[in-house]
Amino acid sequence: MQFNKRITILTGHFGSGKTEIAINMTLNEKKIHTRTAINDLDIINPYFRARDVSDIFTQQDIELIAPANRLATSDLPIVSGEIYRILHDHRYRVIIDAGGDKDGARALGQYYHEWKELKPELLFVLNVNRPYVSTFEGASDTIKQIEKASRLKVTGIINNSNIGSETAMADILNGYELSSKISSQLSIPLLNTTISVDLKNEAINFARNHQVMFIKRYMKLPWEG
Repeated sequence: MQFNKRITILTGHFGSGKTEIAINMTLNEKKIHTRTAINDLDIINPYFRARDVSDIFTQQDIELIAPANRLATSDLPIVSGEIYRILHDHRYRVIIDAGGDKDGARALGQYYHEWKELKPELLFVLNVNRPYVSTFEGASDTIKQIEKASRLKVTGIINNSNIGSETAMADILNGYELSSKISSQLSIPLLNTTISVDLKNEAINFARNHQVMFIKRYMKLPWEG
């Protein structure tokens, strides 16, 4: 699925899988747009960061905006000032991997004046298998907290419900059901459902009738080596 806005921000609850989607989305955008950049704005999560797969971006001539190498493993809220350059260069297609929940969304709030002018897409990535966002109340509350902290409105929902390598279509369908309810109740479009390429055969029927983005897994858990 292609996105219409020049700047797309991905946010979501801890463990939602937004970084994986950000990587896949950036690689897809590069096939269409010569100048493509990804901004690693996740200052909360020490395990899943776009900067950890920087070699992939280098190979594809994708610009990665992230803390300097000597600060890359720091958990301090260090944000690269280079983001201003790509935000205001209209030749760029920009994907922003923002931190999860309200704490991570605060990093977005500091760019409030840029957002007023640039009007980015703010997408909420939902994995209903994560604590708190497994219910309508928890997920909708998380969306409201992110909107308040970032001073932006969520413009779309992505159903990324999974349990890693153990994911089955039942997990994806369960996530789709809750995502659809949230979309309807909060009047936020459900843009698509992301499914691992490993489940492509099992997802054929679902993909015929729904917007689906098949993604490849690039990130690994710390204990996976």
